[in-house]
Amino acid sequence: MIKKGACVIFGLFLATLLGFTLLSGNVSAADPIKLTYANFPPAPTFPCIQMERWKGEVEKRTNGKVAVQTFPGGTLLPAKNIFDGVVAGTADIGNFAMSYQPGRFPISEAIDLPLGFPSAKVASMALYDLIDKYKAKEFQDVKILTLFTCPPANIMTRTPVKSLADLKGMELRVGGTQADIIKLLGGIPVAMPQSDTPEALQKGVVKGHVSSMEVLKDFNYAAYTANVTIADLWVVTFAVVMNKQKWESLPDDVKKVLDDLRTEQAQWTGKYVDDHVLEAIKWSKEKYNLQIFELPAKEKAEMPKLLEPIIAAYVKKVTAAGLPGDQIVKDALALKEKYAKEYK
Repeated sequence: MIKKGACVIFGLFLATLLGFTLLSGNVSAADPIKLTYANFPPAPTFPCIQMERWKGEVEKRTNGKVAVQTFPGGTLLPAKNIFDGVVAGTADIGNFAMSYQPGRFPISEAIDLPLGFPSAKVASMALYDLIDKYKAKEFQDVKILTLFTCPPANIMTRTPVKSLADLKGMELRVGGTQADIIKLLGGIPVAMPQSDTPEALQKGVVKGHVSSMEVLKDFNYAAYTANVTIADLWVVTFAVVMNKQKWESLPDDVKKVLDDLRTEQAQWTGKYVDDHVLEAIKWSKEKYNLQIFELPAKEKAEMPKLLEPIIAAYVKKVTAAGLPGDQIVKDALALKEKYAKEYK
């Protein structure tokens, strides 16, 4: 009887174990789809803030069917390798700046030109529509999840710049790709890492810098450059892209969530960073008595003519590559006007 009872108990144990195994298999089948997302700037910066917002919306709208693991600060892929890393599948998703690889993203570069975009939201939607219109081959190896830009670059200086004459001969820290713009306006561009800029400003190695204005607060630059001259010189374009094979493996309901977020995320990011600039200006005025200047109307009207060589060089380059360069620039300007009116 003992042996028979033992067999019954053992049989019940096996049945229970089998039940747990089956249940365990069901849990595994219901595990979320895991996506990795590579980004290059530090976590507190706006490209990473938009990344975390996107992650939250995707996980919420798929009811947990998708789980996104984010990697800010180049911890998965460095800035210049993000696009190729996504193509190769090292990351499922990546956010990168097109200007980090000059010549590789010719249609995007039209938005990077000094066209006078007044805000990140206007420029972001112009970029989105331009890439969509031309079905840009520069993105043919990936799935575009969204597109956006930083706010327009303006001139921040130790002493006031109220006209282009004040800018003449002034050393200004700029990103390398925008040096020619500053030269054409009469300044002296100085390329240097962001990390070296505060000391260079303090020591007078440079007399100012040119970038989007959230840095007044984010990097405390208002302490060294409490004068801003509004020039709306350029923006920097960004794309969030996904590995094509990973995209194709997703269920249709997940694809729909990601597609529905494309335009919304571009608009959200543009508005977020524009609002952040306003916050930085307000903070800088209160803490450092920031002064804001506008160039004289005549000089503002003259600036497109001064910067025309850069536009002409772009048109020549992309036309030689088989693209309608002149029409792309016209479309970018038309989109700027359209969204500037819409978001006024």
